Amino acid sequence: MISLDKIQNKEEKETNNWLDKLILLMNKDMKLGSTVMNDQVRQAFYVELQVLLNAGIDIRTALELIEEEQKKQNTKKLIDELKQQVISGKSLSMAMQHSKEFTAYEYFCVQIGEETGKLNTVLKELAIYYKSKIKLRRQLISALTYPAVVLTTSIGAIFFMLNFIVPMFSDIFKRFGNNLPWITQKIVNLSNTLRGNVWWILLFLVVAIVFTYTQRKQNWLREYSSKIVLKLPIVGMLIQKIYLARFANALALLISARIPILRAIQLVKQMINFYPIEVSLKKIEEDVLQGNPLNTAMQCFSVYPAKMISLIKVGEEVNKLDEFFAQISEQYTQEVEHQSSVISSLLEPIILLVLGAIVGVILISMYLPLFQMSSVF
Repeated sequence: MISLDKIQNKEEKETNNWLDKLILLMNKDMKLGSTVMNDQVRQAFYVELQVLLNAGIDIRTALELIEEEQKKQNTKKLIDELKQQVISGKSLSMAMQHSKEFTAYEYFCVQIGEETGKLNTVLKELAIYYKSKIKLRRQLISALTYPAVVLTTSIGAIFFMLNFIVPMFSDIFKRFGNNLPWITQKIVNLSNTLRGNVWWILLFLVVAIVFTYTQRKQNWLREYSSKIVLKLPIVGMLIQKIYLARFANALALLISARIPILRAIQLVKQMINFYPIEVSLKKIEEDVLQGNPLNTAMQCFSVYPAKMISLIKVGEEVNKLDEFFAQISEQYTQEVEHQSSVISSLLEPIILLVLGAIVGVILISMYLPLFQMSSVF
């Protein structure tokens, strides 16, 4: 049986390339506070538990087997707590709720599985949900990591040129005392401004990072940042589709488990950590409670595309909403896969061309006065 820790560290053993390691690092869930149940551990937990229960092993023994294979003490302790709760007579869903490590979405799904006798199916669907969530996040990060590395390196090179190379040429130009070409003078002025304010710039960046980090959970910042993200060309649409795929996948699982639509919306609201969808679900819940169809309530929010709303309308009319949500999730997942690969292949040459042009302009502006001086002599 594959342990949770082995699954969590599997990819780290499969790559020796420094860029792959960077992507792998960025793919991990960076959580403050609890680091026991990140998405990789959750997926592995549900996979193992489903396999063991499907083999006819009772829950207590299954938890014991999973616990024995853990190497990290915090993971072992969590599994042991679940086991002790089950031994004391509580159901698995109650034990998950008591641990405070699982979301309402998870333990409510497990509770429905226990009540309907479909616990294996629910565990399998939860594993698929987290697998899809991890996959979508990795696709986005993999598509953006290499361009981000190239962009950061290039900006560093430009910063180095403006702070060290350009001043060297500027000192040479001062000795001759001739008027500099317009573009050369602009580059020299930019270099002088940057050198004179470099500490202020660094201080501003530090303050901005600290402020953003401390205010990251405030609704005003989440609203503002989400608006900026959604307006980004190409990337904004990709991020929107990732969260819509998660939203549709979660609702497909809940509705297929015969959870009422209102309760399903409440649970999804706790799972989707994306401000536009969170805000919309509050109003959608009120509209559905008043008797309005789900598709009508969703039409008021631009975060949901018209095509998606049309499919949901059909799903409501034929009473197969779970199947249509599953179809929507699959469609957006495929689109994210395709677009992330396109973004990765397009951004790299575009960034290299743009930054190469900037470096070229700086170099030409520095050599232009020298060419003019040589023509005089």
